[in-house]
Amino acid sequence: RIVRCRTQPTASIPRRADALRRQVLRHGGLKARELHFVGHSTGGLDMRMLLTPGVKIASDDSAERIGRRTRSAISVATPHHGTPLANHFVTIQGQTLLLVLSALATSGQGRGTLFAAARAVALVAEIDDWLGRGESALDRIADSLLRKIRFNRSDPVWRYLAAIERDQGAVLQLTPEGIALFDAAVVDRPGIDYGCVVSAVPRPRERFDAAQLLDPEYIALRALFRLLHLLASRPHPRYPYPKPTPATQRRMDRALSLKTSPASNDGVVPTFSQLHGRLLHAARGDHLDVVGHYTLAGGRTADWLPSGAGFTTRGFDATWDAVAGAIAEPRVA
Repeated sequence: RIVRCRTQPTASIPRRADALRRQVLRHGGLKARELHFVGHSTGGLDMRMLLTPGVKIASDDSAERIGRRTRSAISVATPHHGTPLANHFVTIQGQTLLLVLSALATSGQGRGTLFAAARAVALVAEIDDWLGRGESALDRIADSLLRKIRFNRSDPVWRYLAAIERDQGAVLQLTPEGIALFDAAVVDRPGIDYGCVVSAVPRPRERFDAAQLLDPEYIALRALFRLLHLLASRPHPRYPYPKPTPATQRRMDRALSLKTSPASNDGVVPTFSQLHGRLLHAARGDHLDVVGHYTLAGGRTADWLPSGAGFTTRGFDATWDAVAGAIAEPRVA
């Protein structure tokens, strides 16, 4: 039985871990013969904290009972040793962005502004179709989000932004400095098979074809990815990532078809930071490719993060076959 657990976008890791604990209880996890966790990105840290022996995130012993039933804990593109991107969001510019999101969520005027902007962008998408252009990223966004936004405060978009406004603890905790403290306190539970899937993409190089040059949405998203990749490629000088063993390094280089280094990343998380437990798989894809967001932009191998990695359904299947195999046959020393 597979249960999808909801999370809070920027909440502190202890709060997210407690939310995960409550959902396990709500779905009858303590009645299960065994439990297996799979966490993407920060979800892998939530999972690790919940399973830590003696963790104090609740007043009862439910976390301990969950830990005793767990057989595997698999992280996918998780920043186990932080990400330089988090450092950007503790700067004045990053804090300004979060304040803007907070204003949009908590004020009627802010919601009205974003509501009007969403309607305008959705209209642009319709005009785009009238001009004969094929389906684009803008059409996908308009169909899946913008045309569904309601001014009512209970709309999921406002609830999501309000969650960012209420708790931004993860922004600080995901910095290399913050995660060093996390790693000092959060330990693996004996008897659980910890595994990881890592991802990386080649350093972006611009080679636009004619169709892409006529697609402003693609160019804008590509520019965003280049910026994210550049920021994530700058390791902290005083908080280095653990060095992989020679065997792990060779396996990653071979699977990714590139020479991995502390600068290697998937556009969000450095590849070396994603290592924890045994390496299950190395995917040549970006941070969103590995969870299925690789076909959203008009069928191209690109999406909200057009990395140019060439991620395909074959790569997606290989990634999740490795996860399924680790769940089916956990290895515990």
